[in-house]
Amino acid sequence: MVQTTAIEPVSLDPSRRRRLADFWYYFSENRGAVIGLWVFVILVALALLAPLIAPHAPNAQYRDAVLLPPVWLDGGNAGYLLGTDAVGRDMLSRLLYGARFSLFIGVVVTTLALVGGIVVGVFAGYVGGWVDTVIMRVMDIILAFPSLLLALVLVAVLGPGLTNAMIAIALVLQPHFVRLTRAAVMAEKSREYVIAARVAGAGPMRLMFRTILPNCMAPLIVQATLSFSNAILDAAALGFLGMGAQPPTPEWGTMLAEAREFILRAWWVVTFPGLAILITVLAINLMGDGLRDALDPKLKRS
Repeated sequence: MVQTTAIEPVSLDPSRRRRLADFWYYFSENRGAVIGLWVFVILVALALLAPLIAPHAPNAQYRDAVLLPPVWLDGGNAGYLLGTDAVGRDMLSRLLYGARFSLFIGVVVTTLALVGGIVVGVFAGYVGGWVDTVIMRVMDIILAFPSLLLALVLVAVLGPGLTNAMIAIALVLQPHFVRLTRAAVMAEKSREYVIAARVAGAGPMRLMFRTILPNCMAPLIVQATLSFSNAILDAAALGFLGMGAQPPTPEWGTMLAEAREFILRAWWVVTFPGLAILITVLAINLMGDGLRDALDPKLKRS
């Protein structure tokens, strides 16, 4: 007779489960962070489902419905819940598709800045000496310029467009990750567990990226959250100035730029994209505050 062995379900390690429970406890203590998390989840869901729930194509123009007000105002049309813009495009549809662009920008820019900042910061903090001095002086020079002005200059050199805008913003945000990573690595590299790994024969690359780096991630996660909101703001500012996403792309900053001449007689074409930027950035910043409380042992309340 063939005996079969039951397959035990995979479960989380008890210590890991405890850490997750502790993280959620301290995160949920911050009511604003929980609200920000739910708002952010809703925004992500709306962005992903935009092709299904948007009533119109984002660039479809209806010449018989130019500058229609929202449905609750006199002259509104139920087919255009938030009204239309100067060329008859549905505002609700453009806002939903604009969420996809803004969240995509935030993810790409934060990933580029985080990965580049970690690599450079780990080398600077671990190697030290003249390598550290050169890297940090370059970072100081970048930080000496206003971030938006430097991003504007870089986009002017690279050429207007969404891709170049994301590259420029990532370069501007990278020094923050470099400085945080360097400081954390310098604090960790002299600890006993690192010395033990070195004595056991671990090479420099393993020491830097497998031994030290995992213990430096908490402040980097918080900084990544705040950089996510900064990336959305900077991308919207570049779009407003005509150096980011180009019309007719339904990006919130570009929508503001196209609507600024109608601010007095059609307030909705400016107000709704501005509110979308405000709500998104505020929700992400509230999440960042909660992550800081949950990940920083010094801020955890007993």
